[in-house]
Amino acid sequence: MGRILIVEDDADIADLIAHLLRKAGHEPEQARTGTDGLARARAAPPDLLVLDVMLPGMDGMQICRVLRQDARTARLPILMLTARSEEADRVGGLELGADDYVTKPFSPRELVARVGALLRRAQGMELPAERVIAYRDIVIDADRHQVTVGGREVKLTAKEFLLLQYLAERRGRVVSRDQLLSEVWGYSYTGGTRTVDVHIRRLREKIPLLNDAIETVKQFGYKLVE
Repeated sequence: MGRILIVEDDADIADLIAHLLRKAGHEPEQARTGTDGLARARAAPPDLLVLDVMLPGMDGMQICRVLRQDARTARLPILMLTARSEEADRVGGLELGADDYVTKPFSPRELVARVGALLRRAQGMELPAERVIAYRDIVIDADRHQVTVGGREVKLTAKEFLLLQYLAERRGRVVSRDQLLSEVWGYSYTGGTRTVDVHIRRLREKIPLLNDAIETVKQFGYKLVE
C-alpha cells in the first residue's frame, strides 16, 4: 500500500482513479495542474505518481523530465496516463524515465494491478536478489537501491535499476524480452516488448561499459556477458 499522487486535470477521471486506489488500500492525493503536481511531488515525494500527459501549466513529459533530474525524485515510480495510443508517444514517455503507462480509456482492474506491481518493485517486495552484486566496475547495492560505476553513483530509475539487477543476477544467460517483462515489470504486460528495448538503451547510455556488456540476442532478448 502507498501514498499516490494523481496529477490529472479531468476531475471525473481523477476522482475515479482515487476511488479505485482507495478501495485497493492506497492513499490517493490529487493535483489538477502540472505546476501544482510538480510542486507537490518535489515538496513531499509520494510512493508513486500517476501522471497525465496533457496538463495545464506543464505537461506530463516536462514533469517527468524534471523529476528524473532531481536526486530526491530520480527513482520515484511514475505511471503515465495518456489518451494517445501512438507508439511514439508511449516510447517518448518511457525514454524520459516513466516506468509504465496506461492508455485511456483504461481498465480499472489493469490500472490498479499496474500500480500495485510498480509499488511492489519499488519497495523491494519481489525479485529476491543478492544484496550486493559486483560486475566489472559496477556495484549494485539492493539495500541502498544504488548503483556505482568506478565508485561514482549513477542515477537510475526504479525500472532501470531492477532491469540491471535482474540481468546481473543471471549474467551469462540469455533472457527473453517476455521473461524480462514478466519478471521485472511484474505482471502480464500488454504494451509490447519495445518497452524492454527502450530501457536497455537507457542503461547503455547511462553506463557506457554496458554497450558491450549487454549483448543483444536477435529476435529473442538480451544477455549480460560474463
